[in-house]
Amino acid sequence: MSFDIRTVAVVGSGTMGQGIAQVTAAVGVTTRVFDAAQGRAAAAVGAIGAQLEKLVGKGKITADAAKSTRERLTPATTLAEACEGADLIIEAIPESMDLKVSVLGEASKCAPAHALIGSNTSSLSITELGARLRAADRTIGLHFFNPPPVMELLEIVRGLATSDATVERALAFARQIGKTPIIVRDTPGFATSRLGVILGCEAMRMLESGVASATDIDRAMELGYRHPMGPLKLTDLVGLDVRLAILDHLYKEVGEQFRAPALLRTMVRAGKLGKKSGEGFYVWKEGVPQPR
Repeated sequence: MSFDIRTVAVVGSGTMGQGIAQVTAAVGVTTRVFDAAQGRAAAAVGAIGAQLEKLVGKGKITADAAKSTRERLTPATTLAEACEGADLIIEAIPESMDLKVSVLGEASKCAPAHALIGSNTSSLSITELGARLRAADRTIGLHFFNPPPVMELLEIVRGLATSDATVERALAFARQIGKTPIIVRDTPGFATSRLGVILGCEAMRMLESGVASATDIDRAMELGYRHPMGPLKLTDLVGLDVRLAILDHLYKEVGEQFRAPALLRTMVRAGKLGKKSGEGFYVWKEGVPQPR
């Protein structure tokens, strides 16, 4: 039996959660946002509204489109409120398997039996997640890219027991929200994270050994290979702590090539996490990176 995605519960209201919620609401999907921290879901919906107003000011969307998008967004005060009647749950919470199992386990109890259980994880096993949730057939990876309203790709990760029907619904959802999907098997790092972090990792090692400055390493990839953003600037945008967690996971699962550079670990320990902390490989002022 086929179920359209008409109502989505976004669990986690950080940068990715906000972006995903904006994307789904913009295409006509009723979207509820929940965060375990009190008041954060409401703040996230407010932040999305402010972003929509900026887009109106730049002529990117109409005032009517912004208004209708805001009207489809609701901050939920409880997880049960967010997931009641939802056709799809998407978690965008920290990269901890135990945390994801705990949160999605509770979420799935509140949602209808047909609801897809989607994870925005960039590296953790969908097979393990589905098995621990005891809902392997309807658990799937929906890996968005930052910022979700702009980035075209949606990486759909199929676990060992993810059903064909779930994959087809995920593909239909990708088309519904205007994304181009790729389907990958459940392997550590999937396709994008595995390739992306290894490039970033080598860029950090080059910086460590004094090959070139962060700015020039990034410029080499942007101008020489037409990457829209260099690997160090991208690491700042994603978050150095997020990249470190992915590398540690891939090092454990795959091998030595994913050993995190000492520079990255030192910067994370120092609280230099990139854009969100104001400093990483660049200094960020009003959202704009400046060379250190």
